Amino acid sequence: MFKDLNYPYLEKLIATAKRNYPQVKVLADQVNIAKSTFHQSNFGWLDAFTASYIYSPESAINATQPVIFKGYQLVATISIGSLFERPYTIHNARVAVKIAEETQAQYDLTIEAQVKRAYFAYIEAQADLRNKVNAVQDATTAVNQIKHTFEKGETTFQVYNETLVNLYNQNSFRVQAELALFTAKTNLEELLGTKLESVK
Repeated sequence: MFKDLNYPYLEKLIATAKRNYPQVKVLADQVNIAKSTFHQSNFGWLDAFTASYIYSPESAINATQPVIFKGYQLVATISIGSLFERPYTIHNARVAVKIAEETQAQYDLTIEAQVKRAYFAYIEAQADLRNKVNAVQDATTAVNQIKHTFEKGETTFQVYNETLVNLYNQNSFRVQAELALFTAKTNLEELLGTKLESVK
């Protein structure tokens, strides 16, 4: 089994999973959103300041609300609460960026471990299938030899029958090993986001 392990190929598989797996992309987008929110909060200082103007025409007479100043009037307001709130908003946005980056780093480690486990299971399934195929070949050879000795009358039917049952069992084990190999390959391809054959 160990002769089948190819660590440079495993590194390619890990890089492919990190590039293609949807959860990795989601976490990268969350980091980008957190950084964007942090930059927005830095410019939020301007939210505390408001400027506006009022125009009262010179010729207008308003008996219900007399106007002292005629023409254009400029108004500037400052929100004290917003000024005191802003440093905490910036701090929270900075922490959100760190959390998003740490979450992404943690998932990178998780996906790497998952790919390694899936790759090792795939290699194990390949080795097991090879063993099962060899066992089927050995059982087939034994059946052929016992068949000739049975036809000559040198072996009992019970020995011949046991050899046939062994062959059938070995074929069943081979089919199970093939299924295990396909399952291991599918699990690995799920993490890669692509077919295993496309990773060179």
